[in-house]
Amino acid sequence: MLYRTVPKTGDKLSILGFGCMRFPSKSGRVDEERAIRQIRLAIDSGVNYLDTAPAYHFGKSEQILGKALRDGYREKVRIATKLPHWEVRDASDMDRILTRQLATLGTDRIDYYLLHSMTGESWKKMRDLGVLAFLDRAKKDGRIIHAGFSFHGKLPDFKEIVDAYDWQFCQIQYNFLDENNQAGTEGLRYAAEKNLAVMVMEPLRGGNLAGPVPDEIKKIWDEAPEKRSPAEWGLRWVWDHPEVTVVLSGMNDEANIDENIRAADSALPGSLSPDDRARIDRVRDTYKRLMKVGCTGCGYCMPCPFGVDIPGCFALYNARHLFPKDRSTKFHYFGRHGGLIGDVSYAGLCRQCGKCAKACPQHLPIPQLLKDVKSEMEGGMTVIVPVLKGGLWCMNRVAKVRAFFLGGKTRD
Repeated sequence: MLYRTVPKTGDKLSILGFGCMRFPSKSGRVDEERAIRQIRLAIDSGVNYLDTAPAYHFGKSEQILGKALRDGYREKVRIATKLPHWEVRDASDMDRILTRQLATLGTDRIDYYLLHSMTGESWKKMRDLGVLAFLDRAKKDGRIIHAGFSFHGKLPDFKEIVDAYDWQFCQIQYNFLDENNQAGTEGLRYAAEKNLAVMVMEPLRGGNLAGPVPDEIKKIWDEAPEKRSPAEWGLRWVWDHPEVTVVLSGMNDEANIDENIRAADSALPGSLSPDDRARIDRVRDTYKRLMKVGCTGCGYCMPCPFGVDIPGCFALYNARHLFPKDRSTKFHYFGRHGGLIGDVSYAGLCRQCGKCAKACPQHLPIPQLLKDVKSEMEGGMTVIVPVLKGGLWCMNRVAKVRAFFLGGKTRD
């Protein structure tokens, strides 16, 4: 495992950080035992920076991380968690939230504490409520060690926040599709020039830059003399920047954890060749041509008050365009969102309230995009789904009758 140094503190952090936003699931819930095993596997392999937040998994993320860091693991790592600005109404809320987080994580200190998801608007709110004085107090009494912020806004606001306080670090979205989005490359360099450590989130665009990839993208990667997975190419592109301190990966599969750790053993800044960088440029241009929605699947837009599974709808909408040879995408959409399996959650349920667009870190015009999804993905759904449901009901009844006559009456 390679490590990079936090400029203002001398802290040596693993270049691969464990993002606790996308734990594995089982039967619709977080698979807690597996998540704990994965966290400990990463720590045993050299990862020493773990990033969570109260909003992740609706509060479960901090709880699970706290359990994973028992049995001596706490002293091996640096914990990063965040102050959710949307829960703060007055200055006293900041202390209340931090006290709760310390108890949930089972620790007496937060090593890296961030103001969560800053934009120009949320920064002004927190600044006016006295957040800088709160950070000073919390650092002085040892409840937090280093202060920073995560960012999902516009570049001028990013620079304003960087200049407003003696931050030790910041966290930005950065990948080869987002060089000019949000803080972007200019913001990365601006923060580094101010001696801030820069932690990178969404290095693979919520997994969209990892496998499976469209045929056009796969062909470009396969032409490379050195064989790497799409995920490794994406991570190495971020690590190639010397201004980056830690790259966060939402690892929820053991094979992916092993692969990322192997890559983190050799991903030095500047290690990509000119041919490597040219290849990534070609992949970037191809993705931008093929993708319809720049959704990362972060879930900040959820829950929808009208029941739309916004990230799920966008994922299948993108898949229809990224994988045009796959004729099953629309039927998957019917199954997952049309009520064939579970509750209805299709795009057509949207009532254009705009709540999702205000919450979106990517600043996507979600209501309009959901109209596009409805137009392309939902034709025939009101006819086909009832037919399929009827077919499934008949199959189920036939199975029960067969079971009865073969000697084992089943319960309805």
